[in-house]
Amino acid sequence: MELLEFELLTEPLRAELLGDEEDPWDAAGLPPMSWRPKERHVGLRDESGRLIATAGLLVVDVEVGDERFSVVGVGSVIVNAAHRGRGLSLRVITAALEIAATLGPEIALLFCRTDRMGLYLRFGFEDVASEVLVEQDRGQIVMPMHTMWRALRPGVAWPEGRVVVHSRPF
Repeated sequence: MELLEFELLTEPLRAELLGDEEDPWDAAGLPPMSWRPKERHVGLRDESGRLIATAGLLVVDVEVGDERFSVVGVGSVIVNAAHRGRGLSLRVITAALEIAATLGPEIALLFCRTDRMGLYLRFGFEDVASEVLVEQDRGQIVMPMHTMWRALRPGVAWPEGRVVVHSRPF
């Protein structure tokens, strides 16, 4: 398998990755939301050259309490249905976090469902206990998924207070 970096997950790449899977991110049951495209991706191609796994990154501003700072947003972590259960998400997340550490911010942030938290805990992510607001067309809403953070440098801590993500979720 080949590990690669690329910018946008274009529609042809998305179709290659997801195939005809109807709900690859298990979004059924969540309120309809619009998501911000990631600006950089790490991916895995199989022996035939098909994209089979990705993790995306972008830098966004957040406000926690009265402190405003940038974080690296991690999202679009997905493995093609036919290739799940082989540890491929570990490979793309590891590579994505290595890149995230070079982008400037000291913290990585992501959103996930309860059943995915264990995966991210393995990488040192922790649950954000405070309410998290994200942007949508109708204004700010409370994020209905878990928000998790991880330091990208030693000695960094998550501040206390309500969280406002100055972006659509990623």
